[in-house]
Amino acid sequence: MAKKSLPVYNIENFKHFGNENDFYANSIKNHLKEHHFTTTPHKHDFFLTVLFTNGIGIHSIDFKRYKIKPAMAFMLSPGQTHNWTLSKDIDGYIFFHTKNFYDKASVTSVKNFPFFNSIYNPPHVSVTHYKKVTALFAEIKNEYESNNPLKFQKLHALVTLVYIELSRSYKEKKIPENQNYLFKVRQLEDLIDANFKSIKQAHEYAALMAISEKHLNRISKICLNKTTTDLITDRIILEAKRELTHSKHSVSEVAEKLGYMDNSYFARLFKKSTKQTPLEFMKKNRY
Repeated sequence: MAKKSLPVYNIENFKHFGNENDFYANSIKNHLKEHHFTTTPHKHDFFLTVLFTNGIGIHSIDFKRYKIKPAMAFMLSPGQTHNWTLSKDIDGYIFFHTKNFYDKASVTSVKNFPFFNSIYNPPHVSVTHYKKVTALFAEIKNEYESNNPLKFQKLHALVTLVYIELSRSYKEKKIPENQNYLFKVRQLEDLIDANFKSIKQAHEYAALMAISEKHLNRISKICLNKTTTDLITDRIILEAKRELTHSKHSVSEVAEKLGYMDNSYFARLFKKSTKQTPLEFMKKNRY
């Protein structure tokens, strides 16, 4: 019998207009009414943006808890685990799209916006020009529900305007102006995300990127104030926390799934990062 794993939803799992599977928009109230499963922990394979206009709550994103209140927006990248607890009067707007929806019609990538370009950047923002941004979200919903000519071209333009406004409100960490370094650190994060279960050494990622390990560490320190090894370990620990919380696997099974045949080594690595053993963390957090 297969063990429970965290569900990963795509746009086809959500009720939407027409046959498109690259974009979705709704009011929060209707979205929650039509998709009850979104209140329990899950992942998506798309980019999600939500603006709250009424009510309060708690939004849990990869083991961090954020307060929900009006004028607060959240921006999630594919693969992030989240769920929320919301007041009965909650409302606002939500839209999500695939990477292909945005990138195929743009001169830039969706990952170039600050809230999507690194997992170390905060996934939320208090919106500055609230009325203006709310109007854009409302227009996205209305356009999505229409059958107007050039519908998806307009949706792309509206989404870009939202991302620009959110970027202007966004208080990210101070980052260097060296665009090549920023590109390299995004490339490194993507490589780690794709390979952390099998590739665990900094020099191996440096080889994949055709640069020296020393130079890769320099880039990582300048951009994120972390070494390459720190980034690898952070990704392993995040996945370990997800498995220990949301699956039915034992600690040894989680260790093996993450590429560790030596369970004691995995336990030491986990405790060094979290100050808890994997078993202690699992007993405290497992659903």
